[in-house]
Amino acid sequence: MKHVVAAIVLLGLAGVAAGGCASPSHDAEDDTGDAILARAFEERAHDLQVEGGGTVVRVLADDTEGGRHQRFVMRLDSGQTLLVAHNIDLAPRVEDLQEGDAVAFRGVYEWNAEGGTIHWTHRDLEGKHASGWLRRGGRTYP
Repeated sequence: MKHVVAAIVLLGLAGVAAGGCASPSHDAEDDTGDAILARAFEERAHDLQVEGGGTVVRVLADDTEGGRHQRFVMRLDSGQTLLVAHNIDLAPRVEDLQEGDAVAFRGVYEWNAEGGTIHWTHRDLEGKHASGWLRRGGRTYP
């Protein structure tokens, strides 16, 4: 719950910074990861620490330019899609990832027109940023 509250506070700040307006009140049911990510998409948020989960709908080829990233698209229960870019130079690859797998995440949301991107799903070795992770099948990939 602490992370959800922090994400809502940050989301409100991101909305104000982007020229939107933060709602002064919200219902407890709006505190879900899906609701926060839907609002982040609507407000074109960036650099927003979030947690959530969804179902893998497409496994993409690794991005090998610069830092290497394992990439996949997931769909939230709300229907929103997210591209996950998991840095495999700093964290272990999610082994045998397949369409239909349920994956939970903590990372940073960046807006894009397709629903958004989640990155920073790894530890911060310098201790300057909140660490993230991916979780599938009871195993966490920090």
